[in-house]
Amino acid sequence: MKLSQLLTLLILYLTYSCAQPNNSAIKEVEAEKTTEETSTHYDSTLAKQYGADAYGMKKYVMAFLKRGPNRDRTPEEAAELQRAHLENIGRMAEEGKLVLVGPFFGDGEIRGIYIFNVGTIAEAEALTNSDPAIKAGSLIMELKEWYGSAALMAVNDIHKTIGKEAI
Repeated sequence: MKLSQLLTLLILYLTYSCAQPNNSAIKEVEAEKTTEETSTHYDSTLAKQYGADAYGMKKYVMAFLKRGPNRDRTPEEAAELQRAHLENIGRMAEEGKLVLVGPFFGDGEIRGIYIFNVGTIAEAEALTNSDPAIKAGSLIMELKEWYGSAALMAVNDIHKTIGKEAI
């Protein structure tokens, strides 16, 4: 089963399981309410700014950064490649194309994730190919479309206010 089908089934299940009792008077009143009236915290301006759908969600592309075939470098070369990799991450974040990024702990096969604010795998692939660690073969990426909270769009701005030191 595809991820998109699984997510659709999950949303349908949650919608059905949380539905009001089958009372026609309640249904008529609920049908007349606007989205803003059904959520006391709904902010249409933020929803539009972040590209949210009616559920507060949006489509992203997630990248799993995996260990690449070319990892034999001197410590100096590895440090320089890491610096260039981090600079590229900063550039994509500043452009609004990369909304979440981070490494995994340990020394496993999957090294980290990116969540791209793009509509297609092809767009994410183009951004992926701009990464010096990808170009050098130190990392490879597996790309998947993902449906998540549109609030992720605020993460980079919030992060700027809580990071005491630059990475």
